[in-house]
Amino acid sequence: MEGRPRGPDAQGAFTRSLCDALGRAVDAAGAGPVFVASYGPGPTEADLPDPLRRSAFTYDNALAAIALQACGDLPRARRIGDALLHALGHDRTFGDGRIRNAYRAGPVGEGTALLPGWWDARQNLWAEDGYQDGTATGNVAWAALALLNLDGSAPSAGYRAGARRMLGWITANATDARAPEGFSGGRDGFDPAQTVLAWKSTEHNLDVHAVAAWLHRLEGRPEDARTAATARRFLDAVFASGPGAFRLGTTPEGRLQPTDHVALDTQLWPLIGVAAAPATWRRSLAYAEAHLATAGGFDFNEDRDGLWVEGTAQAALAYRVLGRPEEADRLLSTIARQVSPSGLLFATDVPSLSTGIPIGPASQQADFFYFRRPHLGATAWGVLAATGWNPFTGNRVE
Repeated sequence: MEGRPRGPDAQGAFTRSLCDALGRAVDAAGAGPVFVASYGPGPTEADLPDPLRRSAFTYDNALAAIALQACGDLPRARRIGDALLHALGHDRTFGDGRIRNAYRAGPVGEGTALLPGWWDARQNLWAEDGYQDGTATGNVAWAALALLNLDGSAPSAGYRAGARRMLGWITANATDARAPEGFSGGRDGFDPAQTVLAWKSTEHNLDVHAVAAWLHRLEGRPEDARTAATARRFLDAVFASGPGAFRLGTTPEGRLQPTDHVALDTQLWPLIGVAAAPATWRRSLAYAEAHLATAGGFDFNEDRDGLWVEGTAQAALAYRVLGRPEEADRLLSTIARQVSPSGLLFATDVPSLSTGIPIGPASQQADFFYFRRPHLGATAWGVLAATGWNPFTGNRVE
């Protein structure tokens, strides 16, 4: 559906079209609990590169589960939630409550949760990607958020217990007492000897805060309150009051990242995910408007080399949370022009969108890019923005 949604009826039709596209993606993945492929081939591609062809990123799938619930499609949302629960209990190497950054798209079956990979004919071996095999703290937290969202509709399905186990992995493996105290990046690389990621991410700590605060609201455990407070203090520490922007986090050595390079989601998520956030934090949205805006929406970073569709949807939701619905609707009009033939939203409006950040510790350059491909995560954020569903709380914006 190309074009601009005008008025509530058109916007409702646009929302339904995104929900239908997510539903079709789940059904296409197979029967029963499934992981859904994160990307489809772009307009100039016959197929995806090998590392992406069967990759279902945990973050994208967690978002899709939450978005499907916002669509009112609980059965399909639960199919992804059940796949996350299965993966939690059926890791091929570890039994400590971690979730991998990606899984193989398709039905999960009854055995070990399969990881993505491809046959490398040149080397005559089965190849995997070190980032996909790893466990980022933020991705574990997003899987937990998906389960907590589902717990509100299916409290007897074991979702809350799964989320608690995931948070337990974070507190046991990512707690970092170096100032500013918070939660580090997780693990990277291949089984069984993975690399500890010593940096701390603002985004990850926001995610951990949201999970711990949610569990504390439900059960009142003091340890959850302490975890939420630790992550919240980290957010306070990385807010740079001079420019009014959130830093990316810390370096592996523990130093605060400079503010000459920032990311859009880091400016937005604290405004959505922290209850009673300080009024001064709202300056981060103004900073994004001044430094990250592009034609009709927002870029990932300050180079403004294209439209980041996912981030523009995040900004639309932030505007709703802050009581600025007109700006939210304006961004949704931009997003509506980025619908692929499959019904999923494209990740960007340009062939290649830079982020300025590396994929992992082995990267020698800023090699994380978004490409003009249909993207599950962008579509899910589009639904959340259009429906006003806050993924960090499970509530709709009034």
